[in-house]
Amino acid sequence: MIGRIGTDEAGKGDYFGPLVVAAVFLDDRREAILAELGLRESKVVSDARCRELSRQVREVCSHTIVRINPERYNALREKMGNLNHLLAWAHARAIEDVLGEVACDRVVTDRFQAGDLLRRALMERGRRVTVEERTGAESDLAVAAASVVARAAFLATLARLSKEVGVTLPKGATHVVGAARQVVARGGRELLRRVAKLHFKTTARVLSTPPSDG
Repeated sequence: MIGRIGTDEAGKGDYFGPLVVAAVFLDDRREAILAELGLRESKVVSDARCRELSRQVREVCSHTIVRINPERYNALREKMGNLNHLLAWAHARAIEDVLGEVACDRVVTDRFQAGDLLRRALMERGRRVTVEERTGAESDLAVAAASVVARAAFLATLARLSKEVGVTLPKGATHVVGAARQVVARGGRELLRRVAKLHFKTTARVLSTPPSDG
């Protein structure tokens, strides 16, 4: 089956919520369907549109979602030492899962510092594929499809975590201190560990600055 796998991640720059990596297989037939649907990368569509596009992609394409919730993310990052190793591991796992469903020897992904680590991880798993790293890879429809699937999964998990802790957890890495302090007030550092990526500098600010400071 001729085609390519696109991968992308969501949540990497968000203080709250998971890191999500999605991989989507696209061939000519499925690409025509997604183009007809007006698929665009997640950064240029609303959250509601992203959720709808994700549903459509998942109905049409072979795909996989690797969702690393904050508690596991914190443990894995501590174990692996840095984010690049974690990203490479997650992308490799997503690619491998799709390769279990389709025959494909080409992967397209956005250029990121863990590119060599990704190739090594795939080789260690016995997968010999060509990995094409591109700046602005979201212009490739396979990567755009992966971006909306990853982002929609991130949004769903962020909403679930917000409900679980009883605090609205905002997206992004700015304007998050107030919410983080509310989480700490409810359950201390351990509860924060369940919903936030603790290596962000925000954590030190949240834990060391009294809530009364704004």
